[in-house]
This record gives sequence, structure tokens and C-alpha cells, in this order.
Amino acid sequence: MPLIQVTMIEGRSTAMKAALIHGLTEAAVAAIGAPRESVRVILQDVPGAHWGVGGVPKSAPSQQAQQTQQTQQTQQTREERHG
Repeated sequence: MPLIQVTMIEGRSTAMKAALIHGLTEAAVAAIGAPRESVRVILQDVPGAHWGVGGVPKSAPSQQAQQTQQTQQTQQTREERHG
């Protein structure tokens, strides 16, 4: 009985999770000849605040997003001054 465990950042829809479960099941059937009814899939959603990459939680705004926000604020300030 194959058991496939997937840990991912939360936020995917029920339909996306169902598609993942189906795809993983089919992959196990094709790859190792497992009977479809014996394949188990566990999806574990993890909050972005609990998932770190490069020392930064995924829930933290990305550098690019921060730069974009700063650029927009700068442009807005300029427009207000010259408005």
C-alpha cells in the first residue's frame, strides 16, 4: 500500500487538491503497478508563516513586492507634489 505525503503552503483550492490527489495516484499506478485502490495520498497544508525559505517566512512580503510598493509610493508622492 503506497502512501504519498505532500506538504505544501496553504492556499490551493479543493479542486486543485483533488487534481493533485488524482495525479499522484495515477503516477503510483503507472510507476510501480500499485493497485489504484491501495494508493493513499495525504496532503498537509502549512501556513506561510510556518514555512521558511532562505531564512524568511513565505508569508513575509517578497523583496520584489516590497520594491514595487516603494516605487508606487514614490510615484504617488511625486504626483502629489507636482499635481
